[in-house]
Amino acid sequence: MKPRNINILRAMAVLVTLTSIYLFAPWQYGLYYLKPLPSTLQQELDQFIDEGIDGVVVYVDRKDHEPVFYTSGHINRDTPTPIHPDALFKIASIAKLYDAAAIIKLVGEGRVKLGGYLSDYLPETRGRIANADQITVQMLLQHRSGIPNFTDHELFHWGELKIDVIDLIYDQPANFKPGIDYQYSNSNYFLLQKIIAQITGAPHGEYIKRTLLKPLGLSNTYFSTNEVDKKHLVSGYHLGYDDDLRHLEHGYVSTAKEVAIFIRALNEGTFFSDYEAQLYSANYQYGHTGWVLGYQSVARYFEQEDMVVVQFVSTTGNDLAILNNILYERVIEIIRSI
Repeated sequence: MKPRNINILRAMAVLVTLTSIYLFAPWQYGLYYLKPLPSTLQQELDQFIDEGIDGVVVYVDRKDHEPVFYTSGHINRDTPTPIHPDALFKIASIAKLYDAAAIIKLVGEGRVKLGGYLSDYLPETRGRIANADQITVQMLLQHRSGIPNFTDHELFHWGELKIDVIDLIYDQPANFKPGIDYQYSNSNYFLLQKIIAQITGAPHGEYIKRTLLKPLGLSNTYFSTNEVDKKHLVSGYHLGYDDDLRHLEHGYVSTAKEVAIFIRALNEGTFFSDYEAQLYSANYQYGHTGWVLGYQSVARYFEQEDMVVVQFVSTTGNDLAILNNILYERVIEIIRSI
């Protein structure tokens, strides 16, 4: 993309951000966005903590530069121990990038077809999920299935440990006919994980570990909160509550460094054949945000700078998702000015 076009896109992004802040965000977040940028990332993170955030980690992997960490805040409220760069966080929906890559690998191996139907891979969904015999794997990947998002179900609660997710997906009316619209739904990727497990005959994480993580030397990425020693997991908090939320089962856990390594490999096609790389490019994205109770995350690749920036925040609540995005934009601006 030409520099002029990139600058135009950046200007448009700033305009959209300012409009969103003006219309939707608390006024103090607007003031935060308009603050002059400090000269260092460390100063930016320190003033971010002053907004009532418990902890933040930023990892920057930039071409022709040594990768670098920035942290501020504490690993939990009970001890003054600062967050360290290798601390584990729940990465929430960033996990969808791993799941999508695994499905594409299975397609490349000839074990899954993008045009294959949900009911063919998971026969138990026939009659329990609307249009299961018309929803393709590709529709699940691209959030075009019409299956409602289970996290929007009236019985779902982020703090409930005993929910059987499939019960929230079954027997719900479709939001639209398969393939005619787009709607982000966590249900799609829950079902993709089940397809991976069904095809490989093992928990879906085993296939991801073997085909994606091990080739990259990643040994500190996990598929469940229950797989890690909780003392190594950063505590997450929700505004207005004192409870430490790290014990809640919210899926994938990793470090900022390992997520960054994965994001770079994904964008460079390191673990894909040429055919698989083309398939992935046509079906899913190369960066993602994440949110679960107590944890927010952003992981993106910037082609012009050949740069990956991962940001983890250990506090949620109110409109902190907006503040999290504002911080990320400011972080990128500071990096570009250095």
